[in-house]
Amino acid sequence: MNKTSLPQIDSLKRQWYLVDAENKTLGRLATEVAAVLRGKNNPSFTPHLDTGDFVVVVNAEKIRVSGNKPTQKLYRRHSGRPGGMKTETFEALQDRIPERIVEKAIKGMLPHNALGRQMFRKLKVYKGSEHPHAAQKPQPLQLTSSATAK
Repeated sequence: MNKTSLPQIDSLKRQWYLVDAENKTLGRLATEVAAVLRGKNNPSFTPHLDTGDFVVVVNAEKIRVSGNKPTQKLYRRHSGRPGGMKTETFEALQDRIPERIVEKAIKGMLPHNALGRQMFRKLKVYKGSEHPHAAQKPQPLQLTSSATAK
């Protein structure tokens, strides 16, 4: 009788990765970062466990989108009150809170349950090139060449 081995969460070595979002396409960057947060790059990947690594994204204000998306892509949020819908374009949100654009794109690619929320906590996004995680010695994450905007 064969038994499936499950990785011990305590024994997992979580890596720290650094991603520079400068001139990267939003969706292509988000898919690769979401895969690392889920742990799909590890041989011990298990769908129902959080086996992923930490990811630090810098230069979020320099992310790119294609076509007319800067003026046409809308971000909506609701306060929960009647008439509380707020709508903002990509350009306006990029000027105001560029971190939120990257976070929202990556969060939408993670599982929509408690496991996804746990994975999302391992994502750190920063506006500029400075980040407070130098002590963790993050390794640069090599993205595929298609993640670079032309």
